[in-house]
Amino acid sequence: MAALMEFTTDSGETVTVEVDRHAPGAQLVARDGHALARAERTFDEALQGIRSAAESALAVFRDGTLKPDGVELEFGVKITAEAGAVIAKSALEGHLTVKLSWSPGSSAGTPPAAPPASPAPAAG
Repeated sequence: MAALMEFTTDSGETVTVEVDRHAPGAQLVARDGHALARAERTFDEALQGIRSAAESALAVFRDGTLKPDGVELEFGVKITAEAGAVIAKSALEGHLTVKLSWSPGSSAGTPPAAPPASPAPAAG
């Protein structure tokens, strides 16, 4: 069952997030006639674990033999009252996608060979 949870940022702004249900770690409040849960931690605190995960993943992909020119991480993030922000468990809720890129002529590591591009279908 979906519910709304209100977080406050470290700068004092309010962020409302849809969560699965009201759970421990939140206080029920009423706002404009609608039930709302107020998180006990700030939005910034809830996202700290995701930030740490991103920093760790970047360290893994920037070090080593591949040496890409660019690393792009995409996390599916789910917000819960009791755990804050978590990496979602399935592709339906989100997931972790990693994209590595190399520039032509880069002196860094050599990327894996890419399959040849197929020609675009003719317009008819």
